[in-house]
Amino acid sequence: MLKKWAAAAVAAMVSLGLLSACGSSNDATSPSSNNGELAGDITFWSSYTQGPRAEYMQNMANKFMKSHPKVKIKIELFSWDEFYNKWTTGLASGQVPDISSALPNHVTEMIDADAIVPLDDVIGKIGKDRFNEAALAEGAKEGKHYSIPIYSHAQVMWYRKDLLQAAGLEVPKTWSELAATAKALTKNGVYGLSVPMGKNDMLATRYLNFYVKSAGGQLIGKDGKVDLTNQTVYDGIKYWVDVYKNASPKGSVNFNILDQATLYYQGKTAFDFNSGFQISGVKSTSPNLADQIGAAPMPRMKADDPVYGAETSNLPMVVWKNSKHQDVAKAFLESLFQGDDYITFLNSVPVGMMPALKDVATEPKFLENSEIKKYKKEFDVINQAIPLGTAIGMENGPTLQSGIIVSQHVIEEMFQNIVLNNQPVEQAAKAAENKLNGLFKSAGALK
Repeated sequence: MLKKWAAAAVAAMVSLGLLSACGSSNDATSPSSNNGELAGDITFWSSYTQGPRAEYMQNMANKFMKSHPKVKIKIELFSWDEFYNKWTTGLASGQVPDISSALPNHVTEMIDADAIVPLDDVIGKIGKDRFNEAALAEGAKEGKHYSIPIYSHAQVMWYRKDLLQAAGLEVPKTWSELAATAKALTKNGVYGLSVPMGKNDMLATRYLNFYVKSAGGQLIGKDGKVDLTNQTVYDGIKYWVDVYKNASPKGSVNFNILDQATLYYQGKTAFDFNSGFQISGVKSTSPNLADQIGAAPMPRMKADDPVYGAETSNLPMVVWKNSKHQDVAKAFLESLFQGDDYITFLNSVPVGMMPALKDVATEPKFLENSEIKKYKKEFDVINQAIPLGTAIGMENGPTLQSGIIVSQHVIEEMFQNIVLNNQPVEQAAKAAENKLNGLFKSAGALK
């Protein structure tokens, strides 16, 4: 199992005294009193570090403490990388929080480590039917749900309206149309579509997954093994290599997520794949282009193929098993989804942070936001895609494999071997398949 990978490092850090006491388990006050009044100190690790989102969480904590005078909530902010290192090293000594934000792949490892508790009682109070089934399934095991998504977003195709109009071209609907259009728009300092392959990120995996999903396939099969040696995957690899050669800056062979997004924000690419966060990125970087961006469903094999979910991200919240005040943590978690307060949270990044609650997506008070009104078409495209997709590799529920395939950068290495070393596609794909399945086995994900 993945937790075994870090066992030696954790043990070493414990012996050296490097693990700090940052959870509330050792500092908590007495459990909730017998009369049902909530009481106790809890620690909340949040990776929502940016202004409005961080302010929202603090405001909600203050509001909750005012309603429950015997409760104290301490919020500690960590970037996603810091958070992952914090909980994986802190778990061995019990130095974990009462409640935290997380990423879907984190939740899979947390469940495997028996570190978090089921939240079906909280989901029931909020309303299970208000969530998309696929979003809850990403944190489910043996009929129990260990996480609750607080917001969602989905990958869609972004394009430049002005560039298409000037060239007399339509928004592509198929992969072949996209390749041709991207090639035609690669001129005058603008690239049609950047194809990122950097080995310190997971974008090449994401792009290959897009293509495979559009053909009705998936990178990780029901048997838990990765399959990179079938014709659909071969076609997908060749597709992205060709687009790289014909419409992408050559430096994108080393691009990470920030490099890739910034190029579109600056107006240097005609197409990109991203969530609704694309809007705020363009507005802050190139406000003159804010009226020239649009979103469309992901390309299909054929124009009349149905719209599919290429990749959906459901950002979860969890309650930790080590908490002495799980009742307080759960009650606070439930409070984050209430009415106008929840809408305020979503409006921290309009269209970027889409509702995890289906009914909120049609709530008039939510839709009256000026940014949502302006980008209503893009909002609808993303909202349509959200329930259709999952995180990469989670089509059949949470798996350790899903974390490995995006974190180990094997597919990125495969693409670089093809592009930079002229390795044949079939040879590179077979080597990557063997390496990934070996990692799956080493992690205990395969028998």
